Amino acid sequence: MSARSFVTSPAAALAARRGRGDERPPGEPRRIGYLYLLPALLVFGAFVLAPLVHAFWLSLFDWDGITAGHWVGLHNYQDVLSDQALRTAFGHALILLIFYAGLPVAIGLMLAGVIARVQVRGLPLFRVVLFLPQVVAMVVVAVMWRMIYDPGNGPINTALRGVGLDGLAKSWLGDFGVALPAVGLIGTWVMYGLAMVLLTAGVQKIPPSLYDAARVDGAGAVREFLAVTLPALRGEIAVALTLTTIAALRNFDLVYITTKGGPGDATSVPAFQVYQRAFETGKVGSAAAIGIVLAALIFTITVAINRVAERGTGARR
Repeated sequence: MSARSFVTSPAAALAARRGRGDERPPGEPRRIGYLYLLPALLVFGAFVLAPLVHAFWLSLFDWDGITAGHWVGLHNYQDVLSDQALRTAFGHALILLIFYAGLPVAIGLMLAGVIARVQVRGLPLFRVVLFLPQVVAMVVVAVMWRMIYDPGNGPINTALRGVGLDGLAKSWLGDFGVALPAVGLIGTWVMYGLAMVLLTAGVQKIPPSLYDAARVDGAGAVREFLAVTLPALRGEIAVALTLTTIAALRNFDLVYITTKGGPGDATSVPAFQVYQRAFETGKVGSAAAIGIVLAALIFTITVAINRVAERGTGARR
């Protein structure tokens, strides 16, 4: 028998390993990777998972935060489905998704399409200016926009009166019909810079040859956007929608400072209901149940967004 028969090629060795049911690639054991992740997992568990589990435990009690709690099981979750005020709050949160996620991403896509077709001078400065609302604290943003919406001396009503449109001047944050859209437009102003930066950065990684080929085939601006720009930005769109959706559903400080959920409950959202029930009405268990349901809703929507993006990317490949 020759010495050659004792030497096994890498391909043969890998095939033999697969035949034994061991498909791990050669190299360090996978346990080493988990050891590298362990510090981050410990921090995540201590500051995210443990409070989440504790909140779920509290949601099973009728507790005012001071006296001994009374076990009620899933009754607080039943209230989330049956309480009209809570259903209204969740409905408002879904409406705010249009302003926080839909409009900012649409504006970002429009700007990305323009940048992909036209050479824009001073693009870095342009990005910085549009991204500024993300840098300013939300408390400052809310106070500033409350002054803009002021029914007496606010710039909006002053401008309307100045051009003779006194009938359109109103209490923007005090009107039952327009208070929620008014708050939503603030969210659009805050979030569209983030979406724009993500999407314009994605445009710059698209090979110019794809645009050249589309133009050679006679594609116009709209066809070029639909055939080249939009498919190439699926990943960036998923990231933008994920971040803006989370911001929309956990929105609290903006509502609290501008309207405090009013007028009536016209701008009430789940996060505001959590605060109100936990710190004003002494319903800590109910507040915890709302928080758990809100977390589950955010998780479900964000997973759905990323699944759709992954399927689109796989189909394109």
